[in-house]
Amino acid sequence: MSFTHDDTRAINTIRVLAADTVFKSNSGHPGAPMGCAPMAHLVFSRFMNYNPKNPKWANRDRFVLSNGHACALQYILLHLMGYNLTIDDLKSFRQLHSKTPGHPESHITEGIEVTTGPLGQGFANAVGLAIAEAHMAATFNKPGYELFNNYTFMITGDGCLQEGVSCEAASLAGHLQLGKLIALYDDNHISIDGDTEVSFTEDVVKRFEAYGWHVIVVKDGNSDLESIASAIEEAKKVTDKPSLIKVFTTIGFGSLLQGTEKVHGSPLKADDIVQLKKNMGFNPEESFVVPQEVYDLYHAKAAKGAALNQSWDALVEKYSAEYPELGAELKRRLNKELPQNWADALPRFTPADKPVATRKLSEAVLNKIADILPELVIGSADLTGSNLTRWKTAVDFQPENSGIGNYSGRYLRYGVREHGMCAVMNGLDAYGGIIPAGATFLNFISYASGAVRLSALSGHRVLYIMTHDSIGLGEDGPTHQPIETMAMIRATPDLVDLRPADGNETSGAYLFAITTKHRPSVLALTRQDLPQLEGSSIEKTLHGGYVLQEVQGADVTLIGTGSEVSLCVDAAKLLAQKGIKARIVSMPSTTLFDEQSHDYRASVLIDGVPAVSVEAMTTFGWSRYAHESIGIDTFGASGPFKEVYKHFGLVPDAVADKVQKIVEFYKSQARIPSLVRKTFQ
Repeated sequence: MSFTHDDTRAINTIRVLAADTVFKSNSGHPGAPMGCAPMAHLVFSRFMNYNPKNPKWANRDRFVLSNGHACALQYILLHLMGYNLTIDDLKSFRQLHSKTPGHPESHITEGIEVTTGPLGQGFANAVGLAIAEAHMAATFNKPGYELFNNYTFMITGDGCLQEGVSCEAASLAGHLQLGKLIALYDDNHISIDGDTEVSFTEDVVKRFEAYGWHVIVVKDGNSDLESIASAIEEAKKVTDKPSLIKVFTTIGFGSLLQGTEKVHGSPLKADDIVQLKKNMGFNPEESFVVPQEVYDLYHAKAAKGAALNQSWDALVEKYSAEYPELGAELKRRLNKELPQNWADALPRFTPADKPVATRKLSEAVLNKIADILPELVIGSADLTGSNLTRWKTAVDFQPENSGIGNYSGRYLRYGVREHGMCAVMNGLDAYGGIIPAGATFLNFISYASGAVRLSALSGHRVLYIMTHDSIGLGEDGPTHQPIETMAMIRATPDLVDLRPADGNETSGAYLFAITTKHRPSVLALTRQDLPQLEGSSIEKTLHGGYVLQEVQGADVTLIGTGSEVSLCVDAAKLLAQKGIKARIVSMPSTTLFDEQSHDYRASVLIDGVPAVSVEAMTTFGWSRYAHESIGIDTFGASGPFKEVYKHFGLVPDAVADKVQKIVEFYKSQARIPSLVRKTFQ
């Protein structure tokens, strides 16, 4: 591969623009963009296929900047390639409401595949993107119709490779033999604390070889374009392993502070930028300058991508004529459309049906809908037999040569990698055509909260199937019993909590989680059996909270979620014997309830009647919906679950006794505050 003065000019343009961009905002990270400029230039000018006029072209090559603090690099490249990002947008770097926020955000900036910034997340997202490509190729490709064959490129750094989430994802990627995943490791030997010799001295090459990766080392990433390009070409030829290209670079290359932590997270000084521009052939009196030959170079590559996109579109139409059912399914899935009447398959229940654990009810749902919704790609973090997420006809997603599955399989064995699983699922959703779902115990979603938070921030449709959702798991004890976990989930913006109380609500939870297109959902499911409730329905679940049992002249409203709704029903019967009338509200989702109209919420949480929440978790957060709360504000306890519930006073007689005292207290009050009629609610 030959290189010209235009390549050098383009690389130096990236370096100088990075300095200008960060300097103008007086905030940001110039060092990594300046050091990574050569490898990034080669990836985008020589290897990647993309079309700025159609950023969502399904077979485009994907790029992930895992070290998202270097986002000035990505924004500059998007501008050079012709995406909807102008020089003025670069000048607005890190400013409010700009297209160039402080870390890449996929829902804000066109051309950003995944939101990165928390180190290691992008690495795992890239693994998800590569899994998605392998799956879509195995599902839809036919002889003469290679619809999916894109590569996933990633730039990652020392910080990313120290994070546990990247280790989990890298291990999984090696096991799955993801040959179209290529990571370029920016090894600049610098972290915020200084030289990495103070904390990170392991042999990364040997570690990744042990993971099952193909590893290449480039000794001069500052100027040896031939070696970088050769390494990428070699990586593309290795089809049975992901590749890590370790590229030695100098952080802040060209700066007076190059090679030090001082150029990592602070703008260059004005005099430093002057000398940088002089040495790289730019006028120090000018800023944000892009030579026309640099635009021409990138626009030519973009034009090739547009032509490939056009050819791909024609191939899809030809494919659809020869394989009409597959063609229609492909278009439907890429448009995030669901099969007509799919929800008719959701199971419905009556009180005559036997008690069943909601994790078991979830399994029943998956067995009904998995074959109707081929876009569902489900997995578990080594808890398949407990989460009950593998449906009867499921095939594992595994390399063909493993003998235990294939890439068209839709069941992922994530291993004991909760954080990696959740971050990988963000990549699966970002690819398109896939609805990812992953499972573990509810308590262990805390392991993965970094990835779950990014699901919500980015608007990924991800289903978190979390079983063993309370002290109801019993003997495993407080290390496994979630207390504060649902409060954290409910407090996370755009993350939807779904804690169903029976079969109808479980089906309703799946209806919402699958129908919504841009929100993640957490389904909190029981280990223990629960009765099928009178008054529940799939449709009511979508309101988040609803009146399960109404009573005229009510003395109290009991609000339950999940397993505690039936507890409220039983407590209400005891209260009735004492002459206390209790209406019952099921609240499977506080998030969805908050989104209902004021009048609807006021009809559920009625004025003039004290409301009491009952949940086998923390009472934190319930003051918004209840005047008093019955729950657990300590850690749990080990023992048979019925004994544990009794120990914490979460049994009908104990609840009824507490509610009776609450009713008596509020009868002595001149006024019961409204839970709904508030200035800002």
